[in-house]
Amino acid sequence: MAGPAGWEQRFRPMVTVVPYVLLAVMAALTIAFKHDQPGSLAIDLALCAAAAVWSLALFTLHPAWRDRIGVMGVFLAGLIVFGLVMVLRNPWFGFYTPALYFYAYRIIGWPRELYFVAGVAVVAGTAQSGGLELGSWVGRLEYLGILAVNVVPMCLVAWMGEIGARYYASREAALREAREANARLAAALAENAALQERLVEQARAAGVLDERARMAREIHDTLAQSLTGIVTQLQAAEQAADDPAAWRRHHAAATSLAREGLTEARRSVNELRPEPLETGRLADAITEVAATWSARHSIPAQVTVTGETRTMRPEAEVALLRVAQEALANVAKHAGTATRVGLTLSYMDRQVALDVRDDGRGFDHPAAQVERDGGFGLVAMRQRIEALSGTLQIESEVGGGTGISACLPAEAPEVRS
Repeated sequence: MAGPAGWEQRFRPMVTVVPYVLLAVMAALTIAFKHDQPGSLAIDLALCAAAAVWSLALFTLHPAWRDRIGVMGVFLAGLIVFGLVMVLRNPWFGFYTPALYFYAYRIIGWPRELYFVAGVAVVAGTAQSGGLELGSWVGRLEYLGILAVNVVPMCLVAWMGEIGARYYASREAALREAREANARLAAALAENAALQERLVEQARAAGVLDERARMAREIHDTLAQSLTGIVTQLQAAEQAADDPAAWRRHHAAATSLAREGLTEARRSVNELRPEPLETGRLADAITEVAATWSARHSIPAQVTVTGETRTMRPEAEVALLRVAQEALANVAKHAGTATRVGLTLSYMDRQVALDVRDDGRGFDHPAAQVERDGGFGLVAMRQRIEALSGTLQIESEVGGGTGISACLPAEAPEVRS
C-alpha cells in the first residue's frame, strides 16, 4: 500500500482537494460558532491556515517527496499535531481526521503506518471525548476507553489491509508468472509445431526411401532371380537343340520360372507374403524352395531343422526365406564347382538362425568387398536382416565353399483381438 506510484492517479482528489476542502469547512464552522470570540477565532483560523500550508509545502507541491519515508513521516507527524491541537480547542475539528487517516494508510508504508494510524485514532478519540470530566478517574477511564475503541479497530484495518496487499501482490506475481509461462508455452508449442512439421516431412521422405529400398529388394529377390534362371535355362535349351527331350525340359523350366517370377512380382507389389509361406511354416517353405532349386540345377540341397519349430513374425519369416532364396541363387551363379548345399534352420531360445553352406569354389576377398562388388543380392540380404535387429555373417575361403548365416530375434507374432 506504500508508495504513490500506483494510487496517485486514482486518489489524486483525496490528496489535492479533499484535505483543503475539509479545512475550509472547519474554518467556516469555526467562524459560525466563534464569530463573537475574535481572539479564539483568530487562533483557530491560524491553525487551519498552518495545516493547509504544511500540506501544501511538504506534499502537494512536491510529488517527488512522497517516496521519501523520512519526509512523509515528518509531514504526517506535523498534521497529527495540528489535528490534536485543533480538536483540543474545538471538538468539531474531528471531521478533519478522515484526511489524516487517508494519509496514514496510504503514504508511509507498513509497519510504520501503525504508529501514525494510532496517532490519528488518538486525535479522533479526543474529539469524541469532548465534554468528559478528565479530572476524575471515571472520566479518565472513559477517555481511555474511547481511545481504545478508535485505536484498535483502525490498527486492525491497517493490518488487514497489509494482508490484503500481500495477497494481491502474490496473486499478481502468480498471474505474471502464469502469463510468462503461457508465453513460453506458446513459443514452445510453435517451435514444436515447426519441428513436428519438419519431422513429418522427414518421415515422409524416409518412408519413400524405405519403400524404394523394399521394392528394390523385392524386385531383386523375385524378378532378377527369375530372369537369371530363365536366361540359364534358355541357354541350356539352345545347347540341347539336338536333343528334343532335353530341349523341352529346359524350355518347360524357363516357362515355369517366368510364371513363378510374375506371380512373386505381383505379390511383392501388393506386399503379400511369398507363396511358400502362405501354405506352410518357414521350415516347410525353405524345404520347398530348396527342393525346387535342387531339381532345377541338379545340385543336391539338404534342409535340416533343429529345435522346436514355432511361428515367427511374418516379416522375420519373409526375411529368412528371401535369404535362403538369394543364397541358393548365388550358389547357382557363383559357386561354380558346388556339388551340394546344406541349409540349417535352427530354433533357439531367443533366436532363429538360418545357415546356408556350399562346397563351391569360394572367394578370398573380405565379405565387405564381396558385398560391394558382388551386386545387390548380399546388400539386400543384410538390409533385410539388420532392419529386424538381426545379424548377417558371410564366411568363405578359396576352394572351401561359402557360408552365410542369418540370425533374428525369435519374437512371437502379435495377437490382435
